Amino acid sequence: METCIFCKITKGQADASVVYEDDRCTAFMDIQPINAGHVLIVPKTHVESFQDLDEDLAGHLFKVATRINRAIRKSGVECEGINYFAADGEAAFQEIFHAHLHVFPRWRGDRFRLKFSDTYLKKPAREELDRIAGRIRNVF
Repeated sequence: METCIFCKITKGQADASVVYEDDRCTAFMDIQPINAGHVLIVPKTHVESFQDLDEDLAGHLFKVATRINRAIRKSGVECEGINYFAADGEAAFQEIFHAHLHVFPRWRGDRFRLKFSDTYLKKPAREELDRIAGRIRNVF
């Protein structure tokens, strides 16, 4: 896509601080990091959503994420834990519609928070979980 910033980065047409690159993906520093060391992993093929990713490519992104996880921990960047985050769709806060995976370091007392609604505290009945599992299983 001509206007996609991630496509431009993967083609070398836009600046990025690249951490890793191969024939399938590019990993680079996020310009709006959650914490120092926040890396984005982007497939070189323009795909808007994870649901549209080839399973092998999706697996490759997570393989690279695991390697970046280890590298962050060894780098001296402050890190007591790692979050993997994929915003997949507008309702999930996806802002750039090119599938991508966030990998960012965490530590006790950092300022990043996920806020959960009251529904998170309510545990559904097993029957409800079974019903939803069945709906998903039927189209799997």
